[in-house]
Amino acid sequence: MLDAAVRVFGERGYRAASMDEIAELAGVSKPLVYLYLNSKEELFTACIRRESAALVAAVRAGVRTDAPADRQLWEGLTAFFTHTAGRPDGWAVLHSQARSGGDPFVAEVGVMRDEIVAFVTALIAAAAREAHGDPELAEREVTGLAQALVGAAESLAGWANADRSVSAGEAATTLMNFAWSGLGNLMDGRRWSAR
Repeated sequence: MLDAAVRVFGERGYRAASMDEIAELAGVSKPLVYLYLNSKEELFTACIRRESAALVAAVRAGVRTDAPADRQLWEGLTAFFTHTAGRPDGWAVLHSQARSGGDPFVAEVGVMRDEIVAFVTALIAAAAREAHGDPELAEREVTGLAQALVGAAESLAGWANADRSVSAGEAATTLMNFAWSGLGNLMDGRRWSAR
């Protein structure tokens, strides 16, 4: 039932999706859908939670935390883009449909995004500590870098899913070429300054 719901919500959006269509695609009756989940809102929330958990798990599983910093970033990005390409309806639910569906859905996606940002923040901080022994990177700066990286990945996933000729590897390489120049300099102790 959730597979059918993700597909319909991903293709049509929350407002345009009908419970009849979801039930038909799932091969169940509409009353059965309502028996498990009391409303369309609860069904959509369940889809967001499932797709969020799957994405977070894919990214975490894709990163070997004992690898060098650049490999960790590469592995995380590759896992992210592979997952979003392999589940385009799930990504549409998380990235576009939930954000246009209203506050409760935006908050659900926010939980997932915060978890990914926290994971990326920890990876960047650990890599900086390893590179410098005891870096003077402020927590706020590391978190800002993680926010920027996650936002860029979300944008590129939208681009890659709209143009199916873009592979997960190509999207990951594009972001590595954009991000690693800055992060690599940071790991080497070279920081850009407006001064």
